[in-house]
Amino acid sequence: MQLEKVYAMHFSKIYPLLVAKAEKKGRTQEEVDRIISWLTGYEQPAIHTMAAGDIDYEAFFRNAPRLHPNRTAIRGVVCGVRVETVEEPLLREMRYLDKLIDELAKGKPMDKILRASPDAS
Repeated sequence: MQLEKVYAMHFSKIYPLLVAKAEKKGRTQEEVDRIISWLTGYEQPAIHTMAAGDIDYEAFFRNAPRLHPNRTAIRGVVCGVRVETVEEPLLREMRYLDKLIDELAKGKPMDKILRASPDAS
């Protein structure tokens, strides 16, 4: 898929997919929100406002209040691609979120998903 198409996707279309993936495996929307908040710095009300709006995925990440410094510790494969080797910075941020939600769906504990950072709780 071309980057422009990925960037133009609305967060309102992506967010329910992230939640559904987690819930299908017995996890919760609150856990998804916590992961998104940890990664991007958005608070839960802002996440829900954007999930109900028309912000595109590119703007969602470009406007993130604070990308977590420990996000670079995220390693692994998403859709056959190692997230740490994605060269395009914005796409790498998106893949970080994908990987974290994959870890949640696989039953990994939150402290491990959030890379045991001091503000992970």
